[in-house]
Parts: sequence; C-alpha cells; structure tokens
Amino acid sequence: MSITTVPALQNFDDTPSVTSVLRSPNVLIRETLAGLVTALALIPEVISFSFISGVDPKVALVASVVLGLVMSALGGRPAMVTAAAGSIALVIGPMVKLHGVGYILPTIAIAGIIQIIFGMAGLARLMRFVPRSVMIGFVNALGILIFAAQVPHILNVPWLVYPLFALSLAIILIMPRFTVAVPAPLIAIIVVTAIVMIENLSVPNVGGEGAMAPGLPGITQLSVPLDLETLRIIWPTALSVAFVGLLETLLTAKLVDELTDTRSHKGRESWALGIANIAAAFYGGIAGCAMIGQTVVNVRIGRARTRVSTAVAALVLLLLVTGLSHLMAQIPMVALAAVMMIVALKTINWHSVQPATLKRMPVPETLVMLVTVAVTVATGNLALGVAAGVLLAMVLFARRVAHVIRAERTLSPDGLSVRYDVHGPLFFGSSNDLVERFCYGADPKAVAIDLTFSQIWDASSVAALDSIHTKYRALGATVSFTGLDPRSSAFHERLTGQL
Repeated sequence: MSITTVPALQNFDDTPSVTSVLRSPNVLIRETLAGLVTALALIPEVISFSFISGVDPKVALVASVVLGLVMSALGGRPAMVTAAAGSIALVIGPMVKLHGVGYILPTIAIAGIIQIIFGMAGLARLMRFVPRSVMIGFVNALGILIFAAQVPHILNVPWLVYPLFALSLAIILIMPRFTVAVPAPLIAIIVVTAIVMIENLSVPNVGGEGAMAPGLPGITQLSVPLDLETLRIIWPTALSVAFVGLLETLLTAKLVDELTDTRSHKGRESWALGIANIAAAFYGGIAGCAMIGQTVVNVRIGRARTRVSTAVAALVLLLLVTGLSHLMAQIPMVALAAVMMIVALKTINWHSVQPATLKRMPVPETLVMLVTVAVTVATGNLALGVAAGVLLAMVLFARRVAHVIRAERTLSPDGLSVRYDVHGPLFFGSSNDLVERFCYGADPKAVAIDLTFSQIWDASSVAALDSIHTKYRALGATVSFTGLDPRSSAFHERLTGQL
C-alpha cells in the first residue's frame, strides 16, 4: 500500500520575490496591471471614508499611499491591499466630531504601538480560534456591504449612467473570455472614461465626491498637549483603532491565504501594520488597515501574488493624487461602481447559502454564520460582526461540549464498592453536569472514580471533584480519583482543597 504525502501550504516566503518578478516580463506586467486596477478601485472608497473620519480627502489618499508602500515593504501577506479603511473611519469619526482633528495623531500613534506589541508578542496566533462559520459570515457580509455601498451610484442619477453601467458590466464579464492579459475592470474603466471625456457627457465622477486641497500635506504637527486629559480622550479610540485594524487585517490575510493557497506571517503583518499606521499618522494623518474589497480586486481579478502589485497601486495612487489629479477627477463613478459590484458578487460564498448546504449544515454553524452577517450589515462594522459571531460560537460550543460528559457506574459483585468511569473533557461547562451523575445516597462506602478517559482543564473542574468528594465524605464514604494523566494530576494536586 502506497502512502501519499499531502504538501503543506506554501509559506509567504515561497511566493515570487520582487527580484524574480522584475526578471519575468509577463509576471511584472500582470502585477503592474493588477496594481493599476487596485489603485483605481481604492479612490472612491478612500475619499468617501475621509468624510466619515472628518479629514480632507487628499489626506486620506496620501495616508493610503504611505500605508501601501510601508506594507508592501514590511507586511507579512504579499498582495494584500492596505489603505485608509471605513472601519477605522467609523471608529475615529465620533472622536473627531467631539474633540477635533488634532487628536488623530496621538490616537493613531498609540494604536500603532499597540499593534506593534501585539505582533511582536505573537498574539496574532489567536486568529486560529476564529471558526469557519464566522469566516464565511465575514466574507458574505463583506460582499453585501461592498454591493450596498455602490447602489447609490446607480440610483437617482442621469439616464446616461445606465447605458454606461451596462457597458461596464458587459466588458467586465465578457472580456475574460477573450483575454486575461489585461484585467477586464481596467479596460472597462478606460473605455467608459474615454467615452465620457470624448463625448463630454455629464455624469457623476470622482471629482464630484469631494474637492481636494492643492499640493501634498506636510508632516502632521502635534497640536494638542501631551497630558493626562489628552490620554483620557484618546485611549478608548486608540484601543478600538488598534484592534479593529488588527481584526480586519488578520481576517483578510486569512482570506487571501485561502484564495492563493499560500500561508502568510500574521505576526509580521501585525507589527508592520503598526509601523505603517504611525508613518501614515505623521505623513498623511489617518490610520488604515487591510481593504478587503480592493484586496479581492488585486488577488482574484488582477491575479496578483506579490508585493510589487501593492507597491504599484500605492505609486499609481500617488501619481493620480499629484500629477494626474485632473484626470482622476474625470473617472465616472458608475465604472468604479460596476467593478466593485462584480467584486462583491464574487466575494460572497454562494455555496454556503444554497438550500442543500444549509440543510446539511448543523444548525449552530448556520446560526453563527447568519448572526455574523446580520450584526456586520446592521452596524456596518466588520469587527463587531466577527466579535458577535465568535462569542456566539464559543457559547454554542461550550453548550454542546458540556453535555458530552458521562459517568458509567459499575457496582462490584459483592456490592461493597462502586467504580465510575468518566468520559469527556472537564471544564467549566461540563463539570457542573458531572456532579449530578453520581448516586450518592445509594452507593456503597468505597467509591473509585476513574478519569482515564477524561482531562481536567480548569479550576471549575477541580472544584467539582472536590464537591463530589465532600458529598461522599458527608455520607461516610471514601473516594479515590484514578487514571489522571500527568498534567491533569499535577493541576488537581495544586488546587484541590484550596477552592
């Protein structure tokens, strides 16, 4: 019989290096075009998010350039796009409205330090505890939010928008049948923009999303005192920025790992995000995290796999903000909306919502997925949705595991002793059930409890065993615990009688 070894996922270091990309014209063209499409896809979202956070659109765009360049150099997940994100804007916005933009710099600086510590301490490994059902809910909610964000661009608009919208969709969907050398969304944006400019059509464009101040912002100056009052104002927002950014970034990295069949370095991605945010705070003025929709554009539509694509996206964005800002302003919003709508539809895991899948899937798994989607869509905050999904998954898991504990009673032939064989893990959820599995009043005076097929995982379990011992002792019976593995035995000996 032959044994087949299944290879592990590639490590992120196994993805093509920048040097190898530069030596391969075909790969370089693919990465460059992917970066170009990604840059165009970033513009409308970054501008719209700037209004939520209360900063100038150009500040958000320049901060996105800084974030993109730093993460391209230092990040642990090649081809993942980082920019000024809506989730961060939602967190920062309320503080800015109450106290002003001057508090953004120290807030992001503290958030960046927290992210660096998080990454250096290896806490990114906690992402392994995010269940698959939460991940699917996260992806589906993301698709819904991306799609919903584009709907205003095709409602209550001039009638000319609709044929342009249809043309954009046709190019995006049909062009890949003829060639994938040039990304279809890029062709759609170029063609529709050319038609609008040549025919001088009056349709909503990027320039209409918000006027941008001329020139580039300089180094952000600290305009608030560094005292305890400032710390009181900024620390809740700083914590939220840090962990919302980390959560969205690490979940996006996990998604890209699955899309590319490679493995990223989550710890490196975490501390690199902290450095990138501090840099963006001092030059630009706003924080960011992974942009999931644009990452899907880069990886799935543009087929990018390396740091070159995200570096190109940042440089193209810089070029558009500075030398080509007039041209950028002419890009019709309908073309970008069409691109993002297709991205949204491709992002949703349609298999997970098919009736046949839902019928086979355990109800708790489906419930966790639906709650994740519902909370995310209702709040517009991916981090809150994921937190709700993980919390519900933990509760449902503990509830299921709590009832798998069982104790098999065996009475000796002479009736003078009894043995209980305990099966299942002992923790806070199951230990209370264990206490109720014994026939205290009916058992003889010698009781043996065999824990060979069980393990002790927390103090609640030790307290439960002490309670069982106390109940039997009150009836004049002697109890012995046997079969504990070395770890459980040491844990039990350290805590028994102390609780």
